[in-house]
Amino acid sequence: MSRLKLGIPKGSLQESTIELFAKAGWRLQINSRSYYPGIDDPDIDCMMVRAQEMARYVENGALDAGLTGKDWIQETGADVEEVSELVYSKTGLGRVRWVLAVAEDSDIQSVRDLEGKVIATEAVKMTEKYLARHGVNARVEFSWGATEVKVPQLADAIVEVTETGSSLRANHLRVLDTLLESATCFIANRAAWKDPWKREKIENLVLLLHGAIQAYDRVGLMMNVRREDLDQVLAALPALRNPTVAQLSDPEWVAINTIIEEKTVRALIPKLKAARAEGIVEYPLNKVVY
Repeated sequence: MSRLKLGIPKGSLQESTIELFAKAGWRLQINSRSYYPGIDDPDIDCMMVRAQEMARYVENGALDAGLTGKDWIQETGADVEEVSELVYSKTGLGRVRWVLAVAEDSDIQSVRDLEGKVIATEAVKMTEKYLARHGVNARVEFSWGATEVKVPQLADAIVEVTETGSSLRANHLRVLDTLLESATCFIANRAAWKDPWKREKIENLVLLLHGAIQAYDRVGLMMNVRREDLDQVLAALPALRNPTVAQLSDPEWVAINTIIEEKTVRALIPKLKAARAEGIVEYPLNKVVY
């Protein structure tokens, strides 16, 4: 029986990945003492791997597939099949940025001012390539963590990943430039991707993970409307395509069902009520598949 060896990112992406898989229809059971989480799919074997190492293990076939950042694929130079980008992160659906930052009161104003200086980062190769593009010679040191606190005592600048910039601001750092924008990527081993069974399994996983992401900030709305009020209700109602309108048992009434962005609901429901919609129900979504 074929089985898919799947890498689940351990660390900052772990909780958001578990949540995403749950919405997509797979339940992961994580044991803090084990690197092999359970999953309610007999066709999949999971292993927890740091995102920084994921691409390397997928490339050499230790894993058939996994989730990691586009940044770590580039950093490791791994030869893997990039199946699909999945735009989610530790705190939401945004991308992350790798930025060059210095102390707020530093005299350094651009990358060119880093000639002969020290830069601390976890992304050494990315930083070296960036410096080479700008013709700057600086010493790039690998940082094992807590990179933000190394300026200015241990380094003149850092290259660090950020989502909101709040950690950089809290440590009194100033961003000089963005090296790379990155998102999570579903990757596959080249040989596994050529295997028909594994490829179909991967494609089905990606389809439903995408569906869960599409549903992340959306909800469903359904309501009943008199036919005479239908046009004004529809005019107030945004939708992914066109809302579904179905005849009720009473020919004077129809039911409307649609999907909207959750953030618009609090402003929209009063408008729908004013347009004479009745029985308005908001309901959560797990997946939206186009």
